[in-house]
Amino acid sequence: MITEDWLTDTRASYDTVAASYADHVRDLLDRTPYERAFLGLFADMVRATGGGPVADVGCGSGRIAAHLRALGVDAFGIDLSPEMVEVARREHPGTRFEVGSMTDLEPADASLAGLVAWYSVIHVPDDALGRVFAHFRRVLRPGGPLLLAYHVGDGPRLITQGYGGHPMNVRVHRRRPEDLADRLDRAGFTVEAQMTLTSAESRLGGVLMARRHPDTAQE
Repeated sequence: MITEDWLTDTRASYDTVAASYADHVRDLLDRTPYERAFLGLFADMVRATGGGPVADVGCGSGRIAAHLRALGVDAFGIDLSPEMVEVARREHPGTRFEVGSMTDLEPADASLAGLVAWYSVIHVPDDALGRVFAHFRRVLRPGGPLLLAYHVGDGPRLITQGYGGHPMNVRVHRRRPEDLADRLDRAGFTVEAQMTLTSAESRLGGVLMARRHPDTAQE
């Protein structure tokens, strides 16, 4: 049974740490060349399919959406935390950010040219992940690219203190690449590339590129 307590806890936690989180991650892309390479490849794939709007889902302080816009992609951000969205708007005034949940995305069916979830599905429990991926598939155009970054490992870890020493109450769900690929396949995606890496983003992270099946019917 899916409960929504994790959404409430995640929203409240990131509302609390929003400013400190932004300070912590602001320059991470400067130190993560492999992640930048995947983001550049994603931008190329979006342009190759004709371009269009791209959602950075779980955008946090907005750095990934802003980076994609610098690469010529029409990116905007969605985040569960209203305080985080306010920080993103201040840090990147030329980019659109809105409050929303990846469990109930507002974009219309097949309206997005691409979607990024950059270390944001890490807070989604296993019993809600299928619903999240179903929304990702629904809003993406057939053949549209999906870029995920996540922590590699087994099982959840409870975080009670976070950025700047502020209290948090969130679980970080670490997953194996083969498990995530299988879940995406069952949700209507084709995984095209993935790698694991150690960087400033994660002690053991994973980056995965997939596409929505061109022949997947709308639900």
